[in-house]
Amino acid sequence: MALFPAFAGAAKPEETLASESEGCKRALNWLTNPSFHNEDALRLHQQALEVTDLVSDKSPLQRTISSLELLGESEAREIAQKSAKKRKKKKKQRDHKKVKKSRKHQSTSESESDAEDVKDDRNNEKGAELNLGDKASNASSHSIWLDDIQGLSADVFRTDKKPDPANWQYKSLYLGNIARYKRRSNFCLGIDLKRQYITWEGSSAEKKLSPKRPARYFSKGGLKLLNMDAIPVSVKSQGSPSGSTAWIPISSQDTDDAPAANWANPLGVYDPLTTLWLQGKGPPEHNSPKQQDLRENSENGNSLLMTKVEEYNRKVREDPGDVKAWMDFVSFQDEVMRGPSCYAISEGERETRKISLKLILEKKLAILERAIESNPNNVDLKLARLTLCTEFWEPSAVIKEWQKLVFLHPNNPVLWQKYLLFCQSQFSTFVVSKVHSLYGKCLSTLSAVQDGSMVSHPALPGTEEAMLAIFLQQCHFLRQAGHSEKAVSLFQALIDFTFFRPDSVKDLPTRGQVEFFEPFWDSGEPRIGEKGAKGWKAWMHQQEKGGWVAINPPDEEEEDIEEEEEIKDKSLPKWQNWLHIERSREGRHWLPWRPDKTKKQTLEDCDDPERQVLFDDLGSSLIKISSSDLQFQLLCSFLQFLGVPCGCSLLPTFLYIAMDENSIFDHGQHGQSPLTSFALPLPGVSRIGCMDPMHQAGRHVGHPKEGEEFIQNFFHMMLPLFSGKEKSNLSNFWLQYEISKVIRCLEMGNKKKLKLQGKRSKKLAKNLLKVPENRNDVSLWQLYAHLEWLLGNVEDARKVFDMSLSTAGTAGIKTPQLCHLGLLYAGLEAELLGILEGTLESRAVHILTRLAEKGPYVPYSGQILSVNILKARKTYEHLLQYCLNESAASDEEQICSSSHLAGLVGCYTLFQYLTLGIDSAVSVHRQVFEKVKGTKLGEKFGSQNLATALEAMMLMHVGLLRYHIKMSVYPLNPLREALLDALTRYPSNQPLWRAYIQIQSKSHNASKARRFFDGVARATKSLEPWLFAIQAEQMRKKCVESVQRVATGDIYATIPETGLTNRIKALFERAIETENGARCPLLWRLYIYFMVSLGDKEKSKGLFYRALQNCPWTKVLYMDAIGYFPDELQEILDLMAEKELRVRVPIEELELLLED
Repeated sequence: MALFPAFAGAAKPEETLASESEGCKRALNWLTNPSFHNEDALRLHQQALEVTDLVSDKSPLQRTISSLELLGESEAREIAQKSAKKRKKKKKQRDHKKVKKSRKHQSTSESESDAEDVKDDRNNEKGAELNLGDKASNASSHSIWLDDIQGLSADVFRTDKKPDPANWQYKSLYLGNIARYKRRSNFCLGIDLKRQYITWEGSSAEKKLSPKRPARYFSKGGLKLLNMDAIPVSVKSQGSPSGSTAWIPISSQDTDDAPAANWANPLGVYDPLTTLWLQGKGPPEHNSPKQQDLRENSENGNSLLMTKVEEYNRKVREDPGDVKAWMDFVSFQDEVMRGPSCYAISEGERETRKISLKLILEKKLAILERAIESNPNNVDLKLARLTLCTEFWEPSAVIKEWQKLVFLHPNNPVLWQKYLLFCQSQFSTFVVSKVHSLYGKCLSTLSAVQDGSMVSHPALPGTEEAMLAIFLQQCHFLRQAGHSEKAVSLFQALIDFTFFRPDSVKDLPTRGQVEFFEPFWDSGEPRIGEKGAKGWKAWMHQQEKGGWVAINPPDEEEEDIEEEEEIKDKSLPKWQNWLHIERSREGRHWLPWRPDKTKKQTLEDCDDPERQVLFDDLGSSLIKISSSDLQFQLLCSFLQFLGVPCGCSLLPTFLYIAMDENSIFDHGQHGQSPLTSFALPLPGVSRIGCMDPMHQAGRHVGHPKEGEEFIQNFFHMMLPLFSGKEKSNLSNFWLQYEISKVIRCLEMGNKKKLKLQGKRSKKLAKNLLKVPENRNDVSLWQLYAHLEWLLGNVEDARKVFDMSLSTAGTAGIKTPQLCHLGLLYAGLEAELLGILEGTLESRAVHILTRLAEKGPYVPYSGQILSVNILKARKTYEHLLQYCLNESAASDEEQICSSSHLAGLVGCYTLFQYLTLGIDSAVSVHRQVFEKVKGTKLGEKFGSQNLATALEAMMLMHVGLLRYHIKMSVYPLNPLREALLDALTRYPSNQPLWRAYIQIQSKSHNASKARRFFDGVARATKSLEPWLFAIQAEQMRKKCVESVQRVATGDIYATIPETGLTNRIKALFERAIETENGARCPLLWRLYIYFMVSLGDKEKSKGLFYRALQNCPWTKVLYMDAIGYFPDELQEILDLMAEKELRVRVPIEELELLLED
């Protein structure tokens, strides 16, 4: 019998061997097995059947031995020995693989044949290559090594007990030909998913699914679930046998029975409405209560949004002229897009598509276009449309739209302001000269509208104030771009044009007056602030008489001004020398260059032509200001521009655009005196000629000699033009400027400079007080006394204070000036006392007591009667109630002004604190604010004046609490609550923010402060909450690093950083996303400085170019970048030259200076 009986005659074994020896093979040779004999196979099969029963109860080894005994003792012994060796060898190989799994060992020829035997048990692909000499892989697998059996003559075959059915179904043994089927879904068509489901057993998909972690609330699915409305459930009141049930049963919404089977729905798979449709019937007219409840529940999620949408649609349909409704509808689109869509495709279905930003913008744009069709003349809607178009239009296209809008509405100053700011902040199209000419075009157009020259468009209310704001914005733009000479010349020209206008040209329109002003400007005569200046009016009057009479100038000792050595160390890198020379020239050369006729100079003698300012650069920006208040505001703005404290802030329209210095975080000397503070120059806005780096801001004391002379000449020229209160204010501004320089010297600790500055300041104060109009000026005496106190002359200061109070007569506290003077005097004495014991007999209590009495002031003698203290308290209470009374007599309204109210509350609060304690002082403050809330005092004092007075009272209250905490043990919570209340009311007050972050820096828990910062920032458009929130986090980070950092500079991570770096970055990003923050140079400077401090130069460089996209006009940004990235010096200078920013030291000049 052959191995394959069907092919037994295909080839004989002898022929096969002969053919192999000849080297040729037949096609069917693989079907024959020369070592296979039929007799041996039959004999072995019979022997295996006989010994099966004998070895069934034995171990595998015994069964093997028993079967081998039938073959003979000698043969069985040899087989057992070889099997034992084989097992040992296999065990050794397995142990070796466990130790070194990475190695791959090749087995011997016997093991290879064994593996082939085991592998081919299923498909017999290599059956023709098997021979009787192959060995089994295991002795216990009933395998016999045929090559160890001798004398076998019959064919031997093997029985496959695990056949593969695929061999019967397919014609090939290749596994790739066997078809495999995969189920792609786990549901079946035609079933009701709500009531039926199919369980698939042995699903491969379920085996492959890995266990997923539960989704957190901040994941995408969690946020989507939070935004969705809750699914309503109904609870039926079912009586339970026992009242103590552990759970409340909730009825399911899908409780309907399955539809009954009929001829239209034989399988019962259709819903009722489909069954009715198949029967040719329509839906029922009245739904069942259950269906109505289902519909109400399904629509409950969309009801709120749908109601709001319908309400907005109704408003704009009924009243299309309601601009506020249109704007609210546009803002509402953000809320609609954040939540699930209320426009579902079918009932109960919600759209899950991702809404893109462009889709939201397009929808807002469509609404605005409809609104503009209904209101074609409304500028607010057009501005909102242009703001949206900026997001996805090219800058050139947006500029064209702006030009069209400005052409249609040339009389709208708000539109002009936004147009100028847009052109100023577009980096791709920004050039200084182009923006400067736009400012001139804007002011000349508005002047024509104001004069009535442009008949087609009437002047809108507030045009004059807006023109002054645009003019000031232009001056700060030129200052930040480095063109300080042009900015100063603009102020000089407008002040001369406003205050020294000849009477003969007052009736002419603005352009006509400008034409008469041009010859004066080009005549070379001294201008305002320069020595010998007399003004346009005097020059015009003299020209009408026949010109000036040449007068020989007085012989003066020529003092050669020794300029500072520009290059201190040539060994320093080029970029350091460039920055030093650039900042030095910026601080000394901010005045326009004029040829000195005494030295016979001409225009050709100027080394830098950019220092000369021609009339063409400023003629179009001259405007006519007729209001006296605006004229005085112009003077104050120029003084602030020069660094003189004036007690008033910039206009909110461009405050944050001009803010470029980090002095808003500086506590300074006045930060150490909670009860007495001094008004320093406008914080956050650098003075003219100052472009210091971030870590060296505020180190200068005043201006160079030329600048100080310019300020003195300006005051001398302007003071005679005013009288009364305005003249007093100007004198106070001048003395405040001197006091600010003294405070700066105290902060720096330079005693030599302090002594020199003190002499100058005292000399100026005495000269001002010698003027007859100022001898009874209480505010000027108050500043002089404060100056003496700051210089350390306490006794002299007391004499000045006592004399001022004595000369006031019996008016006392009823005079606002005396009220503020007494408050300052008492506060200085209380701070000097330093202790809370014995305050009843202190000089401060004596001052406040005598101030409330009707008699003249008597200096302190060391004794205070208790009766006088009680009388003073009654006086304070009566006067405060009178001021807070709504029905005040008209003849006494001046006694109850808003400024007087603030001073009175300050005196009464400090008096109560020194006599009774902090609780009485806090109760007075609470009483005043409760009274203000419940009455209409705004009509009496004026809303703006009352708000200013309340803000001043808040500052005094916070200062008193800080002083008490400093002097004694007192909880921080009352101070924190007072600051929270004050900052919620006045989020732009920088002193309050400084006090808040100072007390929060001592707290280990920052969560409350962070929530408060976030809440205030969301509720207001002011930038101060963002700036001080960033400062607070940086202070906390610095505190943590001071603990981690040792003296060697290494950082040990003993305390986790708690993500402060990422939090600060997030605050910066959120701040620059706001409208004011994107164009605030100070915010960008702080952000770049922080990133550089982290050591990431690449990201810092990218942030610098990102800042230029929003503030390309800020020269100090470029100078900071040169300090941070010295390798980019030439590239940054080229960029500044391209944008026409002022570069005072060209790189070629620097190389020549270094060579010399």
